[in-house]
Amino acid sequence: MLWHGFTTVYGILKQVNKEVEYKKVNILNIDLMAVTKQDLLRDMKRGVFINPNVDGMVKIATDPVFYDIARRAEWLVCDSKILYLTAKLIGRPLPEAIPGSSFFPAFYEYHKNDPNCKIFLLGAMDGVAKQAMDNINSKIGRQIVVGAHSPSFGFEKKADENTEIVRMINESGANVVLVGVGCPKQEKWIDIHKAEMPGVDLWMPLGATIDFEAGNVKRAPKIFQMLYIEWLYRLMKEPKRMFKRYFKDDMVFFWLVFKQVLGIYKSPFEQTKESQSHATPC
Repeated sequence: MLWHGFTTVYGILKQVNKEVEYKKVNILNIDLMAVTKQDLLRDMKRGVFINPNVDGMVKIATDPVFYDIARRAEWLVCDSKILYLTAKLIGRPLPEAIPGSSFFPAFYEYHKNDPNCKIFLLGAMDGVAKQAMDNINSKIGRQIVVGAHSPSFGFEKKADENTEIVRMINESGANVVLVGVGCPKQEKWIDIHKAEMPGVDLWMPLGATIDFEAGNVKRAPKIFQMLYIEWLYRLMKEPKRMFKRYFKDDMVFFWLVFKQVLGIYKSPFEQTKESQSHATPC
């Protein structure tokens, strides 16, 4: 009887462990998790969730602070369909791309009847976060979003404002915080301040998602999403800003991936660590 109980518990624990052990796909020294949206909805309860697109991958590969943050993130997931296709072409396939802007609505819908899920929105222009909060709560039928705040420009450098934001989040009782102030500012802010908010279990740096939820920025039509050309829609909407990103900054990604395919890519940050570890002390 005792043995049967032990084996039953062991089997359950083994199954739980199996569910949260995901294969990793290494691109530019970054281990992206081979997960589906349903995997995340079921298993993601704690930690920092980072889902880079092509632009994010370039920033991770060229910013040592962001690189370190990404390597330590509990959940590192592919956001971009271009990144998804690239991984497939180089023989390192991912099950799917999971854009943050579509994952977040799925997240709050999944937890709509979970009273323990309480969300705080931090980001966007003045008044936009509160509009997003009202829209989500109206859609869900309860106050799943318990607080919202749009910080001032350059807030991350203002000690008093950061202290006030930490106070607001702690007093709200939120255990999930979405930060949408641009990459990699949002990830760096979370990394610096998360220890001050021990009641927060899950952090989601998700760029323009708050704007989407408020309704003041529209996602690309479904046909653009299906054809993997959502980037083209954004380029048409914001040609000045997006031209530089897509045709200058993001071209670095394809060059670095090409070097990885040839077997000659090495992260500059890992090389620096190696050279420091081999340095002869004076």
